Amino acid sequence: MTRNTLDDLRVAELQEKVRNHFGTSISELIFEFHEEDGVVRLNLVTVNPRHRQSFLFHTTTGTDRSDAMDKMWDYVKHYRDREQSYTIQWKIRGDNELHTSYFHAKNAYEALDKLYYDRDMNAITVFSVVLNPMS
Repeated sequence: MTRNTLDDLRVAELQEKVRNHFGTSISELIFEFHEEDGVVRLNLVTVNPRHRQSFLFHTTTGTDRSDAMDKMWDYVKHYRDREQSYTIQWKIRGDNELHTSYFHAKNAYEALDKLYYDRDMNAITVFSVVLNPMS
């Protein structure tokens, strides 16, 4: 097998581990790989099963897809121990339904960045950002 084939198999194996880790709590996981100047950036995007909105879960970088995926798997296994939990209440502009979403992040700004990922900031109204008590 070629190195690329082995890397692809490793990436697929790690993606399956990430999916299994989350189980059915998230309806969809999207692995977005971007390569620029010899660096691979991996964005893991989650899709909420109730309202079908997508949010950034985490970003890693690596020397190749396999390296970036290894770092993502490490993050997924340990993020609850390394970052704080935030609750954000928000609604889509023009919609009356208030949504509640949960994010793990280093701070409130990063939690908001994950909420706003890949969307117009004016499309969402945020009502509250709350740091959850540590359990």
